[in-house]
Amino acid sequence: MIEQLFGSKTRVKLLRLFYSNPNRPFYVREITRKIDEQINSVRRELGNLLSIGIISSDTSNNRLYYEVNQLYEYFRPLKAIFGGEPLATAAEEEAAKESGEEPAVAPKVKKAADPVVDELLTVGNVVFALYTGQFTRDEASGIDMLIVGDVNQTKVQKFIAALEEKEKKEIRYVVFTPQEFEYRIDVKDRFISSVMASKNQILVDKRAVES
Repeated sequence: MIEQLFGSKTRVKLLRLFYSNPNRPFYVREITRKIDEQINSVRRELGNLLSIGIISSDTSNNRLYYEVNQLYEYFRPLKAIFGGEPLATAAEEEAAKESGEEPAVAPKVKKAADPVVDELLTVGNVVFALYTGQFTRDEASGIDMLIVGDVNQTKVQKFIAALEEKEKKEIRYVVFTPQEFEYRIDVKDRFISSVMASKNQILVDKRAVES
């Protein structure tokens, strides 16, 4: 039904990819591999999405990257449809206006049907995880992935190895227990501060649920 509404199977796959991965840029061949569609179809639909303003493009290291445009007028409703992040209710919107805060959304244990997150959650009790570095083209922190939780290190290593194979690149990662992570935040640890300030994509965030 969504394909009929949006006119193209490739377009729907692209929207799901982009809205499920805000802050993460992709190049054309990477996109074709991830959504399993022909490159000509992908290029055509990328052009359509660019002309509408749903995505933006940028060249880096002689490679053209595309990512979702978070300033697009209908970013939030489209993210609710394709990214699995529910919109705030009318009551929440009104309460947010009165308090001057952003409307609350459901805590991120991230999108349904995200195989990477599904695999990540098998390594133990992961309470927080994010992509940065190569995934978001921001090298400020010097890492590509942060994992916080009570996890099995052997399972983490296997998960990272499988992810490296899938992404076709070496992934720099750091693992903290929840206690170590919270302590570093409390003391304004320089490394954690740089990670949190970097352009990142949150994969898992159970802290609001479990605190």
